Amino acid sequence: MGMTRRALLLAAALLASPAPGARAAGEPFDPLRRRWLGLALGSGFDPGAEPYASRLAELGARARDFGASMAPTAASLWPGHPFDPPSGITFGYDRLWTMAQAYVQPGTGSTGDPALLADVLRGLDHLSATVYHPATTPYGNWWEWRIGSPRLLMDITAALYERLGDDRIAAACAAVDHFVPDTLLTDYSGVSTGANRVDLCRCVALRGILGRDPGRLSLARDALSPVFTYATEGDGLYADGSFVQHTRVAYSGTYGQVLLDGLGRLFTLLAGSPWEVTDPARQHVLDAVEHAWAPLIHDGLVMDCVNGRAISRGCLRGDDERVMRGDHFHGHALIAAIALLAGGASEAERERWYGRIKGWMERDTVSPLLTDPQFGVADLARLRAIAATPVPAAPEPPGHRLFPAMDRAVHRGPRFTAALSMASDRIAHYECGNGENPRGWHTGSGMLSWWPSGQGEQYTDWYWPTVDWYRLPGTTVSTRRLADRAGGEWGAPRPDVRWVGGTTDGTCAVVGQHLKGLGSTLEARKSWVFLPDAVFCLGAGISCADGVPVETIVDSRNLGEGGTQAFVHAGRWAHLEAHGGWVLPHGGALRTLREDRTGAWSDINTGGTAQRRTRRRQTLWLDHGIDPVAARYAYVLLPGAARAETAALAADRRRLTVLANDSACQAVAVARPDLIAATFWRAGTVGELTVSAGAAVLVVRRGPTATLHVSEPPRTGEPLEIVWDHPVRAVNRADDSVEILSSGRRLRVRVTPGMACATHECEVALR
Repeated sequence: MGMTRRALLLAAALLASPAPGARAAGEPFDPLRRRWLGLALGSGFDPGAEPYASRLAELGARARDFGASMAPTAASLWPGHPFDPPSGITFGYDRLWTMAQAYVQPGTGSTGDPALLADVLRGLDHLSATVYHPATTPYGNWWEWRIGSPRLLMDITAALYERLGDDRIAAACAAVDHFVPDTLLTDYSGVSTGANRVDLCRCVALRGILGRDPGRLSLARDALSPVFTYATEGDGLYADGSFVQHTRVAYSGTYGQVLLDGLGRLFTLLAGSPWEVTDPARQHVLDAVEHAWAPLIHDGLVMDCVNGRAISRGCLRGDDERVMRGDHFHGHALIAAIALLAGGASEAERERWYGRIKGWMERDTVSPLLTDPQFGVADLARLRAIAATPVPAAPEPPGHRLFPAMDRAVHRGPRFTAALSMASDRIAHYECGNGENPRGWHTGSGMLSWWPSGQGEQYTDWYWPTVDWYRLPGTTVSTRRLADRAGGEWGAPRPDVRWVGGTTDGTCAVVGQHLKGLGSTLEARKSWVFLPDAVFCLGAGISCADGVPVETIVDSRNLGEGGTQAFVHAGRWAHLEAHGGWVLPHGGALRTLREDRTGAWSDINTGGTAQRRTRRRQTLWLDHGIDPVAARYAYVLLPGAARAETAALAADRRRLTVLANDSACQAVAVARPDLIAATFWRAGTVGELTVSAGAAVLVVRRGPTATLHVSEPPRTGEPLEIVWDHPVRAVNRADDSVEILSSGRRLRVRVTPGMACATHECEVALR
């Protein structure tokens, strides 16, 4: 049954009733406030129809519970939730925001309820009088004071503006002025960068609207400009699509979502006003939706390699059991942010993004996006409107994407998707902080995550609470035990290595990592050759003096609760039903283990639920022994392959050939597709290739032509020379950074690489 006319009129009146006192004709602040509420609360939906009716009813029920349990004291607003850090004040404002929404939204069962309004006002007054006011010096977590609390306070003030009175509005504005001073927005440094800067601008922009202060609005708009400029170090969006937060953490997922969501709201809010965001560099963010963020979204999830410490959040204490904060949760939030940002995009961009969003919706069978309980009616209305457009759903485009500035790579073949996570002196081994992710030590040690087509649950279903943190897939590790938070918090632990990166033709790639273990003497060279149907994995120079075994984890697959998938190990190959196969082209003692592992989110997050779950795991690894010296390995990963296909590749000695595998060079030749891939750790020669310094080289032959792809992962910026000892008839094209020194009997080029580990190309016609 739809809403009654009386209820709809009441809700509309609450959002748009005239302000007390006269307003100047054409005055912009009230229209901007109403536009903000349209973004925050939603528009164009029928509150009496599903799924909105049930969401609104749930909102009202939560609000009434919060109102009934509120018990202000000098140290808290709700029992058991003191104002002490890390986020007790923000917790209070978050509940008050829920109550404010239930008061102004239609269909909540508490729409316009004077008692609920009185509770909200009582809570606001208590926070303002006891803790969140200009006489307080911030303590504890800076984010709570400068982003978490003011963001919610401004939303509440906007929603209840006509019912607060001048004194409460002035108090809210004064608090924001105190905790988010102008100096935070005039200097792009410290905590005021990247996604944090966008959040700070969001607080100040809304404060400018509510306080009718054009200067604060101008400050907020202008302070966005540094966010649009491509970063070359530290926080921000890079030209290669990387997004870094906390100086050294790959964070396209959670912090990237905050950035896109905030910019989407501000672009739309200020459009057509005197404070419209007109900086032409804003286009960098719009371009990045397809260039930087879309490659990291897979069937509705965002890859955990760019979620930082958020991989440990899972199910937080007090969460509805339906709310699992895993890769699909974060992916859905990112998709909703893209939908919001579409309001500030061109028509052509918007149509392309809608196609991608519809594709993610259709392919996400693990956690259907349009029924995700994390969404309120505003996001649901936006996403359902996109689902109803005639734009066709876009398929996932195959290919390879390197993100050199954040030491990540993403690969898509016809039947699988993979993500590679590394670390260097630029990007941390892992991030922990606020009691989150204390055991992520080895997530940057060459962790290779992968999903066969149509299977998106591998890292969603209680993966992180039940994983063996010393046996993450693809990593090479010392088994030396590490303390929780080893190396420090907030991305502090970084290896002193530079050679991390690779080169790609957009379909295939070769990537290398000079690995130094965290809290360990371990050192190794690891390389991956990404092919349309396989990943060739090489390791060399594996040395350690920790007095414990060193292992390379070929894989660790989550089989779910009591999984019975058939596993076959036949000497040089192994196969796992519904997952894929592995081949050891040179043999070797592949160790295997199937075990049930039990864990709780509270094991890896102080805010996590203590509820325990058991998941069955299939682990495969290579044991390099205690204190190995110059150990090596070679194996091929075949995601989605059938058992017979795995066995056939193991018997085929011609398709994949190892040309070198030592601490000087790792290289392979592949028959299909026809290519040579090499990571040169230093100057040297292998087969037909010679380089004058460390480089990643990929030679791909297609019929009568071949293309040389080169990058310089050490990032010295010094010119390097490459010789391909193969007859060349002519040079068809070359990047400006590639100088042709000679061709004919062999090709000799000089590459001026720059400092970004970019790929440089030269295409030749073969004799």
